[in-house]
Amino acid sequence: MSRVWMGRGPLWVSAVLALSVLQACGGSDGDDATAYKTLDGKAPLVIGHRGASGELPEHTLAAYERAIARGADYIEPDLVMTRDGVLIARHEPMLDDTTDVATRFDASRKTTKMVDGVSTTAFFASDFTLAEIKTLRARQSRSSRSAAYDGLYEIPTLAEVIALAQTEGAKVGRTVGIYPEIKHSTFHAGLFGTHVFEDKLLATLHPIYGNTGSAPVFIQSFEVANLQYLNTKTNIRLVQLVDADDVNADGSMSLVAPFAQPYDFVVAGDTRRFSDLLTASGLAFVKGYADAIGPWKPYLVKTVADGLDRNGDGAITLNDRRVDGSTGVIEAAHAAGLAVHTWTFRNDASGYGFSDPQAEMAYYMTLGVDGVFTDFPGTGVAARNGL
Repeated sequence: MSRVWMGRGPLWVSAVLALSVLQACGGSDGDDATAYKTLDGKAPLVIGHRGASGELPEHTLAAYERAIARGADYIEPDLVMTRDGVLIARHEPMLDDTTDVATRFDASRKTTKMVDGVSTTAFFASDFTLAEIKTLRARQSRSSRSAAYDGLYEIPTLAEVIALAQTEGAKVGRTVGIYPEIKHSTFHAGLFGTHVFEDKLLATLHPIYGNTGSAPVFIQSFEVANLQYLNTKTNIRLVQLVDADDVNADGSMSLVAPFAQPYDFVVAGDTRRFSDLLTASGLAFVKGYADAIGPWKPYLVKTVADGLDRNGDGAITLNDRRVDGSTGVIEAAHAAGLAVHTWTFRNDASGYGFSDPQAEMAYYMTLGVDGVFTDFPGTGVAARNGL
């Protein structure tokens, strides 16, 4: 996932949240499964987004270990492929922003490739062998976060992430799941062949977890055709991600390329947009191949810019948007038999209308989301424990 909300919202939301928690939970504690409005009635999942990436450089074993220590139920490795066909954990096929590749390799190793229709010149993981990737060290890509850990951690493979989840899960006495994302399936198919990426992923997962829907694994993608293919090859749970570009003043979603459509739709000439996947017919379509949807969180809670200075700071900004409750997507998805896992919650970049990141996650949880992706899993666990 890629969206970042930089706003911090008004304090009045805390009062609204307190009331909604009482209404949703009936005053019972979080151990009462009937308190949850999730699809299965169980507590919502806390998913360590790229690990505990708010604390340590993303997609490193250290960040994943920290997420588990903070209580994450699942850890999320975004996956790209090396030149020699190994799946590694990186948010994008480009290595420039999250590693020190530019200090270790000459600029002649940069290439220009089309990524979801955008011409991009960068150091691509697909141009480096795993041995070369292992010489790199991760660095913090967000200027607002500490760079103190830059240069300390190498880039892990999917197999290493799985081993960590199992080892650390055993240490803490609970199962820790993994939530891999197939990054840019069409891009990788153009380099390595159709569904080579997906086949490699299953060749790694099935021997360890089995070919079963009860495995502590979700596979996610912003594209559709690869999930449809996987649905014919595995019983592991699949998740359709749903993107957008921005939020309009009236609370509707802005859809601008390359965030308007699944890229395989673009290539196939399919005019459906991401938002179409969340209509009644769209959810029925998704249910035909997936077990859950992963919409960007503004799809789920409507906020409106109505010109009021709610936080009293003398300026009307996105922080002052009015929160109007559920858009109905959660309820419609549940009616279609789909779980809802939404993203991304950050302590240092809360969503519109929320001043407190824990309160923000708790609000979504009271509406019935089945899981939250967060850079700060400890905050997610605290939000769930407070319901």
